[in-house]
Amino acid sequence: MARLMSMAVIVAVLAAMLHYSAAQTAHVVGDNTGWTVPQGGASTYTSWASGKQFVVGDTLVFNFATNAHDVAELSKESFDACDFSSTIGNIITTGPANITLATAGNHYYVCTIGSHCTSGQKLAISVSATPGASPPSSSTAPPPPSTTNTPSPTGEVCPPTTAPSPNMSNTPPTTATSPSTTPGGDSSSSTVFASVFVSLVSLVISFFL
Repeated sequence: MARLMSMAVIVAVLAAMLHYSAAQTAHVVGDNTGWTVPQGGASTYTSWASGKQFVVGDTLVFNFATNAHDVAELSKESFDACDFSSTIGNIITTGPANITLATAGNHYYVCTIGSHCTSGQKLAISVSATPGASPPSSSTAPPPPSTTNTPSPTGEVCPPTTAPSPNMSNTPPTTATSPSTTPGGDSSSSTVFASVFVSLVSLVISFFL
């Protein structure tokens, strides 16, 4: 009985570790293109980011050769102007570089070497606090139709006819939640932890049998 209890505790801990790791994704910037001056200009990384969902805790992997490129985070204004005078944090000069997304909101990354930024080596992403989160949609109910007075053909004054107003519901707007999708080309850390989890469970079971 004691062995079974110990095995159950170990399996529960491993399952919790697997669940935590599965919620985080490593996004390889540019996929096979890597972090370089793109031939297609800035639209290359814009198109890449448009098909991804970035969540707090995820990691951006910038694949580049040391001394050939670097990575710096900028504000929106500095990003648009390719102005490197005020970076957010230190410039990463050693590749490949892994950056963990610690806060929700918009994040902007560039290469500060030469004219790489103005040539399109720049990336803008939007990070959500939780998977599938989207800002609530604010909808305004249409105003009720105006009151129309129809004159009586006999000359008599008739009370105005008021068109019935639509049924107004006080139900608050719902927030659309889209399921989290795994972008193509990304290397997810959940795959690695899944294999480790299966191996450890097999070892534990064989030990207690």
